[in-house]
Amino acid sequence: MTAPVFVVEPGRLSGDRIVLSGPEGRHAVSVRRLRVGEEIVLTDGRGRAAYGSVAAVSGKDELEVAVDELRTEPEPRPRITVVQALPKGDRGELAVETMTETGVDAIVPWAAARCITQWKGERGAKALAKWRSTAREAAKQSRRLRFPDVADAMTTRQVAGLLGAADFAAVLHEEGAEPLAAAPLPDDGDLVLVVGPEGGVSPDEIDAFAAAGAKPYRLGPTVLRTSTAGVAATALLLGRTGRWG
Repeated sequence: MTAPVFVVEPGRLSGDRIVLSGPEGRHAVSVRRLRVGEEIVLTDGRGRAAYGSVAAVSGKDELEVAVDELRTEPEPRPRITVVQALPKGDRGELAVETMTETGVDAIVPWAAARCITQWKGERGAKALAKWRSTAREAAKQSRRLRFPDVADAMTTRQVAGLLGAADFAAVLHEEGAEPLAAAPLPDDGDLVLVVGPEGGVSPDEIDAFAAAGAKPYRLGPTVLRTSTAGVAATALLLGRTGRWG
């Protein structure tokens, strides 16, 4: 069985003994029921991790880890960001979960014009918190040492600014003249993809993104749901850039 991953605060990963407490410690002791001698991985979600074994268990929410090895994982390049239009229901969490497991580096919620779902007020804050929690748990499950950033929701104008600053920018669109599989990609820098809502990206949004330097590209002959298009595109770019090698 592979060693489970738990999160600690940045700066805590040092020395030959580390205490895991709080909610993560409670999950390790009371839910996962880890015992002395079992292997465990602690990470700060920013690329640093401690590999070791449980040295002691205290009560129901604390354990001590004997560290065998400290590792630092460099930031992967190029960096892949997916701008995800807000889907209906729980499809947003599904998109975040699967993109995180696949290896995306950042996710930007986007309030597109044709989104049925709109994040406003307290509801929006709760939805964003759920996306971030989903990304964290999916990163732990997939044993990532660098967790993806989940940004605050952006407007179309803010997304255009993000695209304008990217080294490669693309809008996934079924009517794109070129396939994403053939798009010229830089060796380094920031790659930003836009995934539209169920109703599609509006003409005004296409124009705004084109003015920022983002061309429309198609993924393939079929039309994917908004909750799966980002996963497919991320996997394609990971393979093409050599990050999946």
